[in-house]
Amino acid sequence: MMKSFLQFIQIHKSVKQHATRFSAVVVVLLFGLFLQAYMHDFNLVYITLFFVFSFAFSAGPIGVLNIGSLKSTFLKQGRFFAEVEGKIPLQLYNPSKSTAWAIDIFYDKDTFLPLEKLESDTSTILQLPYTPNKRGHFTYEGVYLESKYPLSTARLTKLVKEIFTALAYPQPKGKSLNSFLSEDESHYGEEKEFDGLRDYDGSQKLSHIHWASVAKGELSVKTFVKEHQTQNLLFHFFTSGSDDEARLSQLCLWALSCEKLHLTFDIQMPQKRLSSNKESIDEILSYLAKY
Repeated sequence: MMKSFLQFIQIHKSVKQHATRFSAVVVVLLFGLFLQAYMHDFNLVYITLFFVFSFAFSAGPIGVLNIGSLKSTFLKQGRFFAEVEGKIPLQLYNPSKSTAWAIDIFYDKDTFLPLEKLESDTSTILQLPYTPNKRGHFTYEGVYLESKYPLSTARLTKLVKEIFTALAYPQPKGKSLNSFLSEDESHYGEEKEFDGLRDYDGSQKLSHIHWASVAKGELSVKTFVKEHQTQNLLFHFFTSGSDDEARLSQLCLWALSCEKLHLTFDIQMPQKRLSSNKESIDEILSYLAKY
């Protein structure tokens, strides 16, 4: 018994209680019933007063246990890019013997994700949207849980104390890898045989336009299999954009494209040469993010 009481005290300290409009309704109702009982001495009023007081008094501890027992932690997964919405995974675990009801997870002022219930001894992972405003390290905090269970007579909140930290890579944007390869076909391979059609994006040669598709109202270009492929693609920092941010964004896009196509590449930075043969894609992107 004493152990349970001490546990409740510990849980109670982690939960903050805020009044709601229903709190005022209960106070007014209790005061009105008390006056009626005092002035008229009706047994029915006493019984009603007792039940209203009992429900209002028991709602507090029930609500505290409902939200206070939950444990939360951020998970490390996924990639983040500047000015691109990503997802921060938050794991909620309910270690108590009872189901947690009506939990809202607030992550951005008045924005929240609702969680109807979380069964006993189970966990769930919620994906919180977040958009880094620039590349580099960032922190994410201020997330809290809220519940008005069971009677909405109090708004109970519990702060997620953990601070999420991660690295935002440069925003991947710029010209496509195909555009880069088409600029020097003699170095990156000669066209050998027809390999299908794809949409025209403005970077392909006019000689590659598939005029039969144009006649049908569809602007497509012909693609070809390269006869020879270089061992490594080479990207130069200073020739990849007009300024540092544009260059980093362009290099990030090309690195991701090479990863998708399973191509090896090198990036010649001002003071270092990055190689996908020696470093992972995330290591290369991390260098670009911290540049």
